[in-house]
Amino acid sequence: MNKLYVGNLSPSVTVEDLQQLFGERKLPVAEQVLLKSGYAFVDFPDQNSAIKAIETLSGKVELHGKVIEVDYSVPKKLRSRKIQIRNIPPHLQWEVLDGLLAQYGTVENVEQVNTDTETAVVNVTYATKEEAKEAIEKLTGHQFDDYSFNVSYIMDMDAAPPVQAPRTRRGGRSSRDQGPPQPGPSGGFGAPRPRQHDFPLRMLVPTQFVGAIIGKEGLTIKNVTKQTQSKVDIHRKENAGAAEKPITIHSTPEGCSSACRMILDIMQKEANETKTTEDIPLKILAHNSLVGRLIGKEGRNLKKIEEETGTKITISSLQDLTIYNPERTITVKGSLEACCKAEAEIMKKLREAYENDIAAINQQANLIPGLNLNALGIFSSGLPVLPPAAGPRGTVTPVAPAGYNPFLVCLSLHFQSHSSHLSGLYGVPPASAIPHQHSQQAPEQEVVYLFIPTQAVGALIGKKGQHIKQLAHFAGASIKIAPAESPDVTERMVIITGTPEAQFKAQGRIFGKLKEENFFSAKEEVKLETHIKVPSTAAGRVIGKGGKTVNELQNLTSAEVIVPRDQTPDENDEVFVKISGHFFASQTAQRKIREIIQQVKQQEQKHQQGTAVSPHHSK
Repeated sequence: MNKLYVGNLSPSVTVEDLQQLFGERKLPVAEQVLLKSGYAFVDFPDQNSAIKAIETLSGKVELHGKVIEVDYSVPKKLRSRKIQIRNIPPHLQWEVLDGLLAQYGTVENVEQVNTDTETAVVNVTYATKEEAKEAIEKLTGHQFDDYSFNVSYIMDMDAAPPVQAPRTRRGGRSSRDQGPPQPGPSGGFGAPRPRQHDFPLRMLVPTQFVGAIIGKEGLTIKNVTKQTQSKVDIHRKENAGAAEKPITIHSTPEGCSSACRMILDIMQKEANETKTTEDIPLKILAHNSLVGRLIGKEGRNLKKIEEETGTKITISSLQDLTIYNPERTITVKGSLEACCKAEAEIMKKLREAYENDIAAINQQANLIPGLNLNALGIFSSGLPVLPPAAGPRGTVTPVAPAGYNPFLVCLSLHFQSHSSHLSGLYGVPPASAIPHQHSQQAPEQEVVYLFIPTQAVGALIGKKGQHIKQLAHFAGASIKIAPAESPDVTERMVIITGTPEAQFKAQGRIFGKLKEENFFSAKEEVKLETHIKVPSTAAGRVIGKGGKTVNELQNLTSAEVIVPRDQTPDENDEVFVKISGHFFASQTAQRKIREIIQQVKQQEQKHQQGTAVSPHHSK
């Protein structure tokens, strides 16, 4: 996606003129320049430099008396559902951007592009090419706080015509087949191989040691990857001039640990040779949403790792987090052997948290059929979500992204497995896809009572009520803050009314807002108490015989679920169920309890119908 079209060129422009222009603008030397009459095609080494070329040159530079135009070179057949939006204000709230994008159709995916520009860049995938076309037309030049959006098509390889299979000789084997076919996972040939969970190890290393880690002509890093059977990415170009550079290691847990040990050893030897007296700590990067579970309640997990490995572990402050960097730095000090032992334990805890979140996400998708999680746009840096990578369209394989740009955590979710033919968040299939029915029931309105810290009320409401209005509009829910019962209350009740997906969006953004605004300390995960009302006749079913159901519910969801005893039912014959936990734990518990309520209602309806017809049978 790094091939650019340079148009409106004077006939006198030469390849040397273009290369000189790139040099003057501090753009990397183009790998290939193909000059035609009045235009040229230029290959840049990476997407970051391609974006920089478009932003610094297009419509801004005159060459031989003509202002040049620069954009992505995308063949017409590949201009389909994918677009790129540039020059987005860095302070723009994600829910505002999501709402803007959703005006033109169903957004399947949004990914932020890692660039060195001050403004943000995102790649957006719409459900249809018509929606993408309308978005380009309406968003190009869109003004937001003195920033003007620039929008382009980017290649949509899903739109490419299928490649015809090569002709086969008699006997069915292709003339191009090389060697025997590889067995699939079930023993059959040609079956797709299952993708494994890939949770990479992210490290920070001092910049002065990067050369030693790479080695002459890359031999040292090649040796590391070969011996540990891992893929090691050294992000040298990130954060130019920074004292430290990130390294991402993709492998099995054992492979990651082995590569980490080798890198630490290389740095220690280099430090000895250069007579660097300071000890080199191990620094691990972890997404903020996972760190709370690494620390554990009252710091118990971290203390245990320190005691068992003989290390000192510190974690960077929440104040260091930004919308561009939701990772925290875990610094481990000790001997090389001790640091390696601590790495294994730390990564074990982080992987467990990641696996639990993936399971919760999958479960949530199952519990609300048709819910397109990636279009919700609620996944701020505070939420316990890591993105799966998409397999074939309409399917999902939960793995961490190859490049592990942590910002993708926000929006890169592709849960269409339940809604490949549905539109919107809770859309309805086309008439041809469903049987004729007398009535289509709309999703039931639910009421949830969410309790937030009193000091967070102002942040949730926003200046002149703007934030809570935007949130209500974005979620499609009614959101009201109940009056304080007394001046010294520590919590306030937020009353949310809406459909299941509206509840999911509204509650998710509130959880995220509290984390973003630092209302929870570095050692705390965002856990809130939620109350929902259930018919008094269903309360016993929620508890179960001897508390069996509520215990199973707590084990399944990781949320604390309490049905207070001796409650007096209200005028609607309903009682409260209290749920406490992080976002996905709370959501899953709410869905499960709603299922129980629905089952009880259905049984009561059947019983009433049976009572109504019984006199006729007795005649």
